[in-house]
Amino acid sequence: MNMSANAANPLLDFTDLPRFDAIKPEHVTPAIEALLDENRAVVAQLEAPMAQVTWENFVEPLENVTEKLGRAWGVVGHLNSVVDTPELRATYNENQPKVTEFWTALAQNLALFEKYKALQASPDFASMPAARRKIIENAVRDFRLGGAELPEDKKPRFAEIQEKHAVIATRFSENVLDATNDYALFVESENELSGLPEDVKQAARAAAEKDGKSGYKFTLHFPSYFPLLQYADNRTLRETIYRANATKASELGAKPEWDNSQNIVELLKLRAEEAAMLGYQNFAEVSLVPKMAESPQHVIGFLEDLAKRARPFAEKDLAELRQFAKEELGLDQLEAWDMAYASEKLREKRYAFSEQEVKEYFPEPKVIEGLFRVVQSLFAVQIKPDSSPVWHKDVKFFRIEQDGELIGQFYLDLYARNGKRGGAWMDDARGRRKLKDRIQTPVAYLTCNFSEPVVVDGKQRPAFFTHDEVITLFHEFGHGLHHMLTQVDDLSVAGIAGVEWDAVELPSQFMENFCWEWDVLQHMTSHADTGKPLPRELFDKMIAAKNFQSGLQMLRQVEFSLFDMHLHHDYDPNGGKSVQEVLNELRQRVAVVIPPAFNRFQHSFGHIFAGGYSAGYYSYKWAEVLSADAYSLFEEASEATGSVLSSEAGLRFSQEVLAMGGSRPALESFTAFRGREPNIDALLRHNGMAA
Repeated sequence: MNMSANAANPLLDFTDLPRFDAIKPEHVTPAIEALLDENRAVVAQLEAPMAQVTWENFVEPLENVTEKLGRAWGVVGHLNSVVDTPELRATYNENQPKVTEFWTALAQNLALFEKYKALQASPDFASMPAARRKIIENAVRDFRLGGAELPEDKKPRFAEIQEKHAVIATRFSENVLDATNDYALFVESENELSGLPEDVKQAARAAAEKDGKSGYKFTLHFPSYFPLLQYADNRTLRETIYRANATKASELGAKPEWDNSQNIVELLKLRAEEAAMLGYQNFAEVSLVPKMAESPQHVIGFLEDLAKRARPFAEKDLAELRQFAKEELGLDQLEAWDMAYASEKLREKRYAFSEQEVKEYFPEPKVIEGLFRVVQSLFAVQIKPDSSPVWHKDVKFFRIEQDGELIGQFYLDLYARNGKRGGAWMDDARGRRKLKDRIQTPVAYLTCNFSEPVVVDGKQRPAFFTHDEVITLFHEFGHGLHHMLTQVDDLSVAGIAGVEWDAVELPSQFMENFCWEWDVLQHMTSHADTGKPLPRELFDKMIAAKNFQSGLQMLRQVEFSLFDMHLHHDYDPNGGKSVQEVLNELRQRVAVVIPPAFNRFQHSFGHIFAGGYSAGYYSYKWAEVLSADAYSLFEEASEATGSVLSSEAGLRFSQEVLAMGGSRPALESFTAFRGREPNIDALLRHNGMAA
């Protein structure tokens, strides 16, 4: 590989931010191959015997070289998620096995494992900074989980499992994306769309025009299909889109090649085999080693306790909804495709407002300004517009400063579009670390899938967000703050790195709470026509409605979490029982709403089949206990001062939780912040389930 060709490759330029304006699919293979060669060369040097192993002569050179590979591959993976093209997908899939193979081999490298153990046993260990001790302890643990202690003849199979797993997980998410992108429902006449809000119809009209078609186009992207379920008076239309969404990427979906049935079974088999090779009884045990929770039984106990507490509320929610649907909407039998519709109508009747009415108060510029105001008030930072190459014209870029110093930067990519995977997430472009002459500041990607701005009557109108979308934005920004406000100088435990997975959602769920505060919302709202802020009366209705159906919602999250836990704990993928049967039995036991027999929700449950949440989906509920309890300190502050935007509590949260990153156990960070261990009371109170 000649160096001059490399010098021109933008993926190999680590001087500053990624050069998204220059990176092309043809850069990927040469860049990744050059980086893999460099990594292998450094690893070979570090395997050689050393007189004395130190942080400087061993860990540092390893971090320096693996960081480059992680960053470059991170850029490729990010582009694959946000601007998926056939060329990019092909090069991503071609290189992914090579990258996986490298990390798997690294995780099993006995020579490196021995050196980490030597560092841990060295007389210098005790005097090292806490962050470095934690990195070494994590490394020793991860080598064990990575198969480093397996007999040599077992290692090739273990490596094969990792590679197959990565390939199948990628295929799982591609199938979901392809099935989502492929589906289109065209509705000719506006009469069939009665009940739908104006802006939803405008977006559907614009989507049809883009395709050169008449009428209205609906897709399986959330901002397109969900309003049909929520507002369309036409029951057949609701059933059509519900069925399409509930069967996507399954054997009942559009194309057999997008069916994830076999991928699910394969992934579970590979995980079970990996667990057995490592000497664990099941994959759930493996998954929990680096998490806060002690055991699968501990997690199942926690979830079943929540289910028991939520169930009476869920049963009451459902009984009320059925009665309302029968008496007011003439729906004798409440079907799955009636749930969102009937719920929206009941909420409008009970609280006299609709989500749509609220949405008119949340234009994007005002929401972003309001979010920044909260962050700036709490954490004594300044957020300013910044410039950098981006991957799509709609992406914005910002910097965060503290006392005039740059401490982090982030990209904001807010709108749904084809070729972009659904959902919302935060990812890191680079982490914080101390270099010889300076601090490398962290950079984050914040990605959502909201409706884009539309042109109405020749006028450009900003994007308007539902209150749920505002909550999502705050959630992802919480992850971003965890990544960007870290004060740790060592990469592997800076920001989110090294944080236990079941504590990762603490800052994100914590930030959601501010979306329910009058002091926050009055500053981040402006009506589409009048420009007036959200009226207090409407806010009070929103608060009254906040826990509308919270029993049903909590039970649903618990159902997903238990499904995930049981699949990885006591289900045998090689046995006679199907995954669908596990889900059916669980629902009979836990759920109050049983979806139709054709529902294949699991076939697009990317969190546990293609994301990092296998035997970890419970983390959302687990972290919600922590986040609700953390937020209760801000509620206490507001009783004294009248505002939850307490800079004193914010500073403490920033210092003890955000700044610390993964440099100490999450429980220690929480306890240092709250002055005690977490308890569940605040979570139940926030959900209207307090005793």
